[in-house]
Amino acid sequence: MYSLSDFDFDLPQELIAQTPLPERSASRLLHVEGDALGDRAFADIVDLLMPGDLLVFNDTRVLKARFFGVKETGGKVEVLIERVIDHRTVHAQIRASKSPPPGTAIRLADAFDVLVGERAGEFYALQFPSDAFELIDAHGRLPLPPYIEHAADAFDEQRYQTVYAREPGAVAAPTAGLHFDQPLLDKLRARGVQFAYITLHVGAGTFQPVRSENLAEHHMHSEWYTIAQATVDAVRAAQAAGRDVVAVGTTSLRALESASQSGALRAGSADTRLFITPGYNFKTVTRLITNFHLPKSTLLMLVSAFAGYRNIHAAYRHAIERRYRFFSYGDAMLLTKT
Repeated sequence: MYSLSDFDFDLPQELIAQTPLPERSASRLLHVEGDALGDRAFADIVDLLMPGDLLVFNDTRVLKARFFGVKETGGKVEVLIERVIDHRTVHAQIRASKSPPPGTAIRLADAFDVLVGERAGEFYALQFPSDAFELIDAHGRLPLPPYIEHAADAFDEQRYQTVYAREPGAVAAPTAGLHFDQPLLDKLRARGVQFAYITLHVGAGTFQPVRSENLAEHHMHSEWYTIAQATVDAVRAAQAAGRDVVAVGTTSLRALESASQSGALRAGSADTRLFITPGYNFKTVTRLITNFHLPKSTLLMLVSAFAGYRNIHAAYRHAIERRYRFFSYGDAMLLTKT
C-alpha cells in the first residue's frame, strides 16, 4: 500500500517551465514503454502512433476566471471562478480578510457587481448581473497555475489554450494538449490516426495538494465531464480493430475511466471524483500522453497507476537528469499501460 511520501521527489526550481516554447510541437517527449525510456521530440508522436489508433482530446476552453475586486466595506478580494452553473450563477473561491456574508455585493474588475449567495464548502455562489460567460471573457484574467510566477499576458492567453478548445468552462488548461499545433494534427490525420473528443472542465482543485499521508483519507475534487455517443462509437471501433485508445492528458483519461465504471464506456454527463492510485484497473485507456506532474499530486499517483510506480519513478529521475521542462508549460511523456 502506497502513502503520500512515496510520491515525493526533489525538483530543481529551474526545471519548472515559466513560459511556453515558441512552437507548440517543439517540446521534448519522453517515451516510456515498461522500463524502457526513449528521449524523443514531441513531433515524433506521429511515428509512435499507428493508423487506426484513437487520440481522445479534451476540448474544454479555459475561462478568464480570475478577478480582483472590492467588497461593500472597501476590503479587497480575489475571486477565482470554479464553475459556471448557469448563465447568471457561478461557484467561486473568494480570498478576503473576512468571508463576505450572503446578500452582500462585490465589485469585480471595477466593471460590475455580483451578489454573494450561500457558501458550500470552499465555494461561494455568486449571482452575475448578466451573462456570466460574456462578463468573464470581457473582464476576467487568465488564471495561470500557482507555480508560474508572471501574470498572464497576451501570449499566455493564446498559448495556455489548446488549438482545438471550444467548450468554455475550465479554470486550468488540459496541458498535454498544448503540444499539438494544426500542422501536427494534420500529419496525424494523414497517417490514419483517428480523433475523438470529450469535455472535462478542469477545476482549481487540480492544484490542491494531498494533505493526508494515508491516501484513503484524501477527498478528490469534483469535475464535470461530458462524453458524446460519437466518442463512445470511436472508442469501440478502435477496440474492435485492436488499436490503442490514447488519452491526451489525464483529464481525458479521468473522463473516459469515470464513464467506464460499469465495465464499458458509456455516453453521458456527470460529476467525477475518481481518484486513481496504483492498483486501479484501467478499463478503456491503453496509452497516455501527459506532462510531468507535481510532487505528491493526485496526477503523479494516476500516471504511476497507469505505467507502473517503479517505471514512473525511474522516468522522473531520468527526466530531471536530462533537464526536461516540468509542469504546464513543460515537456511531455508517452506512456503505455502496464
